[in-house]
Amino acid sequence: MAFELYRIQDGKRLRCGYTTGTCAALAAKAAARALLTGVVPAEETVVTPKGPAVTVPIRALPPENGQLACAVQKDGGDDVDATSGAWIAAAVEKADSGIAIDGGRGVGRVTKPGLDQPVGNAAINSTPRRMIAEAVSEVAAACGYTGGFAVTIFVPDGEELAKKTFNPMLGITGGISILGTGGIVEPRSLKALLDSLAVEVRVHGAEGVKNLIMTPGNYGEHFLQKFPGLASMPQVKCANFIGDTLDLCGDNGIETVLLVGHLGKMVKVSGGIMDTHSRVADCRTELFAAHAALHGATQDQVRRILDAATSDACIAILDEAGLRTPVLDSITDAAQSHLTRRAAGRLRVGLVTYSNVYGLLTVSHTAKEILTDWGQSL
Repeated sequence: MAFELYRIQDGKRLRCGYTTGTCAALAAKAAARALLTGVVPAEETVVTPKGPAVTVPIRALPPENGQLACAVQKDGGDDVDATSGAWIAAAVEKADSGIAIDGGRGVGRVTKPGLDQPVGNAAINSTPRRMIAEAVSEVAAACGYTGGFAVTIFVPDGEELAKKTFNPMLGITGGISILGTGGIVEPRSLKALLDSLAVEVRVHGAEGVKNLIMTPGNYGEHFLQKFPGLASMPQVKCANFIGDTLDLCGDNGIETVLLVGHLGKMVKVSGGIMDTHSRVADCRTELFAAHAALHGATQDQVRRILDAATSDACIAILDEAGLRTPVLDSITDAAQSHLTRRAAGRLRVGLVTYSNVYGLLTVSHTAKEILTDWGQSL
């Protein structure tokens, strides 16, 4: 039974899914009902914090440590991630009072401060914990049961699935996290990406990290492998969210950031664009052309730059004109000014640009100061 809730994004009709937290609440509710009635329900329903109700079939599992267990299969809708299709399970037993919630096999344990749960706790976030407690309490009330419950959430394949998530980097060991603030997975949600970034930066801040390297993605990470001293430093992949990630760093006590980015993205920053996704702005060649004209490029050269397909093609035209150094320095200076303005005095940020074809291209004046202070070089 597919979850029938849709959102329209970029003109496409995309199906929503439900979180691991919703699955855990459903599984716990079913297990509690089976415990109190002796019958495993065929399906179960919970109302998510965002409002929509989710109804799913229930799968009975062999007892987990002697406790009755039920499972629900995660459905990520059209926002398929590592946990889509995974079975999220709950084992429930009676207790004298209260509702104790813990994680079993396949659910990670928190080993670093700064996350939703304290060090040592199962990585079951606050909203899923509340949903689980409300779900089993609802069953208790319906059955006239006045005692408590001990609920153990487990994920049979969780330890293997966790290798495909950010958990190892966040210091969550042994399995996946049980997550979800709204209970519903919005397909291709930018908020979800930003939330993940916020957690990652918050963990660094809680660990006392003061110096951080930002890269938009895998290319930057690979480029840094040429410089072992920098590659070993704390890093955050900020995707297209340059400005938002700088804000997060300032909010979490990071004092110095070295942004290492491909010129194709960083040239957008020279125009003050702090979300570099092409759907937000793609004015790379226009910015290249403006800086080239400023430094003496001919009308024909400017026109060729405007028609260029890639930033590397722009560099090739600049090389022909003998203008690579002044133009790239000009672009870097402009980008550095916008980064400094965004940092708003809360932190120091420097810029390094590179190309997959040409390698290291520019190091801003602030980046040179940062590298000197760190005892590093490029």
